[in-house]
Amino acid sequence: MPTFSESDDLRGARFVGADLSEAVMRGVQITGADIDAPWLLEGDGSLWVNGVDVVPFVEAELNRRFPGRSLRRATDPDGLRAAWSALEGTWERTLARALAMPTGTVDVSVAGEWSFAQTLRHLVLATDMWLGRGVLEIAQPFHPIGQVDTQSQGELESFATVTPSFDEVLEVRAGRTGMVRDFLATVTPEELAASRRNPHNPEFPETTLSCLHVILEEEWEHHRYAVRDLDVIASRP
Repeated sequence: MPTFSESDDLRGARFVGADLSEAVMRGVQITGADIDAPWLLEGDGSLWVNGVDVVPFVEAELNRRFPGRSLRRATDPDGLRAAWSALEGTWERTLARALAMPTGTVDVSVAGEWSFAQTLRHLVLATDMWLGRGVLEIAQPFHPIGQVDTQSQGELESFATVTPSFDEVLEVRAGRTGMVRDFLATVTPEELAASRRNPHNPEFPETTLSCLHVILEEEWEHHRYAVRDLDVIASRP
């Protein structure tokens, strides 16, 4: 493993998509460091700073900032319905904020990240992938406006050239959130436990519940990104 010492100046270094699991840092200066790790709870779910596991504090603070986020791992039908209702309300308020900002805000990219419109398009893809293909087992459930990530790029490469109007994005997005709402309205505990296949890697088993959890995680993480970037845009002179 590479070792970086005092003679190596890593100030301002940017790590994107890198695996820094079990990295050890001793006597380091990290003032102003910015870590975004959406998978903090995976693996052993720990991140140690000065001997303190900060993951529980991060989770508690995110749940405080985003009411309803703590419901995303609900395991029963009523809990999942409550989780989705809270999520829809959160997105409605955030959308209203974005639309109240200067014209064109929804298409602004911050530091090369997806714009607000592209984020909503990606969530269309996530719903198609994990509800359409994963749960409902539809062979080709994808709407062409879906914003493709690197994991899906090979299969859905042609989607990357589609640039819809924001009104179309909102229309398709509303349809997809409605699909989840309608599915949850009648889902039973037995259906939640039903075996499914991972839509990216069919050899890996899933359940209906685990697929729904992926959708909820995608929704909350991308909402966090969207709010973060709206804050940056709003702070600009």
